[in-house]
Amino acid sequence: MISLSQLAIYPIKSTAQINLPSAQISPFGLNMDRRWMLVDEKGVMLTQRKFARMCLIQCHFENNDLLVMAPDMPVLKVDLARSDKHIQARVWDDTCNALDCGDNVSKWFSQFLNTATRLVYFPENEVRQVDLNFAKAGDVTAFSDGFPYLLISQASLDDLNARLSMPVNMNRFRPNLVVEGSEAFAEDNWKKIRIGDVTLLLVKPCSRCVIPSIDPKTAAKSAEVIKTLASYRSRDNKIFFGQNVIAQGSGELSVGMEVEILE
Repeated sequence: MISLSQLAIYPIKSTAQINLPSAQISPFGLNMDRRWMLVDEKGVMLTQRKFARMCLIQCHFENNDLLVMAPDMPVLKVDLARSDKHIQARVWDDTCNALDCGDNVSKWFSQFLNTATRLVYFPENEVRQVDLNFAKAGDVTAFSDGFPYLLISQASLDDLNARLSMPVNMNRFRPNLVVEGSEAFAEDNWKKIRIGDVTLLLVKPCSRCVIPSIDPKTAAKSAEVIKTLASYRSRDNKIFFGQNVIAQGSGELSVGMEVEILE
């Protein structure tokens, strides 16, 4: 049986993951996934591609606050009530209307990353359409790179780890959904799956950047992961690992649920 073995969200884009036993499908992806993002003075996203230390920023939810932690920094409380100050924020070629989380929050992140940055929130009424080459009108996401979900099979990671001098954890690849019980890279051939009451469309292979080279525990970089993937997972000058996914309808996913392959 193929089953859902891990659920994860990344409330602040490009920061540490939160593993969950269950999660609600929201219009933008898993609930609270990548609803916040750090931007520079021009409103352009900041990610681990340039600021590897972002992987050391951790957060969790407590009552009406997002609590944020990082090495040698005090705990930061970000009020979920948010502000009414609007700002333009850019993810790749998409410009979004966002809400600024305030000067005190900005100072905390700017100090830790040693660069001027602000934290912004993706509001409920904003619409960011997923690429229509792979989605239909009305399929939306928040501050993800481009798609609301990323799925990887555990067998695919096991296959990679068998080729590495030191195995790596799945969190380097930042999936939302991990499945087990399949063959390695079986997900490359899936088009539609069902988990519980939720139907998910696998619409595009995920091309990888430098981020899997970063150790999430230390922010140290090593080229071996990407070089190894490039040796057998390259096509058209890109490296592919995992599948971008769009959900149909709503519902709740829980670790342990069976994954049914529909197409």
